[in-house]
Amino acid sequence: MKPFCLEVRGDYACFTRPEMKVERVSYDLITPSAARAVFEAILWKPGIRWRMRRIEVLAPLRWISVRRNEVGAVASTRNALTAMNAGRGALALYVEDERQQRAGLFLRDVAYRLWADLEMVSDEARANPGKYLAMFSRRAEAGQCVNQPYLGCREFAARFRLVPIEQDGSGGWRAAPGEPAALENWSAGNDDLGWMLYDLDFSAWPTPQPQYFRAVVKSGVLDLTHVEVRQ
Repeated sequence: MKPFCLEVRGDYACFTRPEMKVERVSYDLITPSAARAVFEAILWKPGIRWRMRRIEVLAPLRWISVRRNEVGAVASTRNALTAMNAGRGALALYVEDERQQRAGLFLRDVAYRLWADLEMVSDEARANPGKYLAMFSRRAEAGQCVNQPYLGCREFAARFRLVPIEQDGSGGWRAAPGEPAALENWSAGNDDLGWMLYDLDFSAWPTPQPQYFRAVVKSGVLDLTHVEVRQ
C-alpha cells in the first residue's frame, strides 16, 4: 500500500527525555510516537492504525534554553471522587499557590518529513480501505485536522502539509522532485542518538510500559522499518 508523507515544521519543539525528572530536556529528534500523533491528529478511527516508517530531518539541529512558569501539582483524584459522590466539593487548583519556575532545553526551527503506513485493523476498514485513504488525503491536502498537531508539548503547534511522492525504481518511495532533501550533516556528525523512546505498550493497562530503541540517523534519515524495541 502506498505510504503517506507529511512535512512538519514548528518554531519550537520538546520531545522530553523521560530520565529528566524535573526540568524538561528534549531529544535531538522527534520520537516515533510524537510523529505518529501528528498523523492521528489529522485522522484517527478505531479501525485504523498508523505505523511510522521513516523520519527525515530537513533543518539543522538548534537549541534554545527557556525558563518558564509551570504548575507543580494536579487536581486530587480523591477530591474529585468525593465531589462526584456528594454532588459538591472543592476542586479548585490555585496557580498562585502551585507555581514553579523551571528551565527547559528545547529545539527550535524544526522541520521533518514523516513517512507512515495506514494499516486497517478492523473488518470494516479492511473491507473498504479506499474510504480511509481518501479521507486522510482530503484532510491533509486541505490542512484540516481533528485537533491541532503539536511537537512534543501542546504549546508547540506544528504546521503540516501533504508531500507528493513517487516510486524510486527499487520498490520504495521518495519525495517528488522539487522537495527539499534530507540534511546529511544535520547534527554535526553526532548521528548515534542512543536509546530513544519508541512508544508505550498498553497491553499491561493500567500501567503502560515504555518501549525504547537504538536511534541511529544515517544521512539525515531515521529508518523505523526494522526497529528492535526494549522495555
